[in-house]
Amino acid sequence: MSPLSPESLYGRKRKQRIFFLGCSMLLLAASVALIAIALEDTITFFYTPTELLENNVDAGESVRIGGMVVEGSVDLDPDGTIFFLVTDFSNTIPVVFKGIPPDLFAEGQGVIAEGVLNVQGAVDAVRILAKHDENYKPPGLQ
Repeated sequence: MSPLSPESLYGRKRKQRIFFLGCSMLLLAASVALIAIALEDTITFFYTPTELLENNVDAGESVRIGGMVVEGSVDLDPDGTIFFLVTDFSNTIPVVFKGIPPDLFAEGQGVIAEGVLNVQGAVDAVRILAKHDENYKPPGLQ
């Protein structure tokens, strides 16, 4: 069989295609891995109170907790500190926040609190995000 026979050319082209396909798959996997590593710090999910308790999160860890603000649980101190409870209707976690809450923050509404879990099991929040449903209308438009 000569080096230019149709059988040897077909075998060479097949090997080149397999090599090209293998390199493409390797580059794709590396790209996905790099994107996942880059987004690791920016993609943050939140725990529900039940998940927070089940995962045995240590005091001092940064957490995001999401759920509903318990009716009648919001307590505002004169120094601007807000105490409230977040529930997923199975478990409840206390949250302490010093600052101005968002306009949509209210009892019975959804909330995400970002902060640090303290030794008492409460979240010392540094930021509060209020959630609303798809039927939300600003107060002036109702």
